[in-house]
Amino acid sequence: MRALDIMTTPVVTTTPDTTIHEAAKLLADHRISGMPVLDAAGNVVGIISEGDLLHRVETGTDAGRRSWWLDFVAGTRELAARYVKEHGHKVGDVMSENVISIHESTPLKEIADLLERHRIKRVPVLREDRLVGIVSRSNLIRALAALSQPDTDADSYDDAALRDAIVAALAGYRWALPKGSVFVKDGIVHLWGVIESEQEGRAICVAAERVSGVKGVESHLAFPVVIPAM
Repeated sequence: MRALDIMTTPVVTTTPDTTIHEAAKLLADHRISGMPVLDAAGNVVGIISEGDLLHRVETGTDAGRRSWWLDFVAGTRELAARYVKEHGHKVGDVMSENVISIHESTPLKEIADLLERHRIKRVPVLREDRLVGIVSRSNLIRALAALSQPDTDADSYDDAALRDAIVAALAGYRWALPKGSVFVKDGIVHLWGVIESEQEGRAICVAAERVSGVKGVESHLAFPVVIPAM
């Protein structure tokens, strides 16, 4: 799947000259947490989100005057930037200008990695440098929810084939079990072996559960026995 398949369109947008009050009303009326900011030519020049409006003098949520030593450590540049963020009248004063965008053909994996790496919640989607949609974390969650569940009642695999499929699913991982530690009977997977951590055990079980045709997984995995020194 690509950005084109899950993006929200049409996109609610605003401009740098829009007032903070009008921008807040747009977010509230459309029940969204952020939106792109477009200039007169239709170019994306920023993003404004709930986070940009979290601390405002109008609601009494601004930082106000802090202790002198905190202001001293912060420096004048940071103090001035915070003042603009809390008192600015227009979207252009408070929006985030470093916009990270994606192309409509960007795969979902790249989008998820991008959101996580930059700790952002949404990215504008462009086609030939023009805004055509927006993908947020909620779009990725909805895509996951829309995927059909595997048919665990399917009998297209026999036990031997299921065992081979599980071993193949584990292949390449350092925590994988050898084939001799995987047994399948009537679609139920039995896992035997020694593991180093609970996380390894859970990963092995998840890999087995994801194989189409598996009806259940029973873990008999154990931790190594530590014999205390005499």
